[in-house]
Amino acid sequence: MTDQLNIVCGADIHQRFLIATILCRDGRMWTNRFLMNINGLLTFKDWLMSYGCQKVAVESTGRFWAPIHMVLEGTVDVIVANAYKIKHTTKKKTDLKDSEWLAELCLNDMIEPSRIFPKEDRELRNLTRAREAYVRDLSKEKAESITSWNHAA
Repeated sequence: MTDQLNIVCGADIHQRFLIATILCRDGRMWTNRFLMNINGLLTFKDWLMSYGCQKVAVESTGRFWAPIHMVLEGTVDVIVANAYKIKHTTKKKTDLKDSEWLAELCLNDMIEPSRIFPKEDRELRNLTRAREAYVRDLSKEKAESITSWNHAA
């Protein structure tokens, strides 16, 4: 059995900003908004450290979680949650409610984490994916060239 967490954060992330809620086991809660640029993420990191945050939970929304993970790696545990598995239905969905829900799930150890590859493997995986995309685009371009050449003949 793992030790119970006392101070965690749930972050609802978007392309340009994130809404974060720090939640303590005694019920205290703080919320803040940060930009998704390097200065904003470093400010987010400092904010987490100032409260002694032990873990941060984010949804696996596209690749928006990756910069957060990179900035916090080695400082605070980051748990990337599958959005489908943590669905929370409310009458009115808001970023604030989503960040609070993530924090609550994290505090109670109710998130099954997505797999995050070690840093070295992530770099190789990114290169492999980039190569696959390049080959796919090149093949598409060749097919279009052949099609247009056949129509011209």
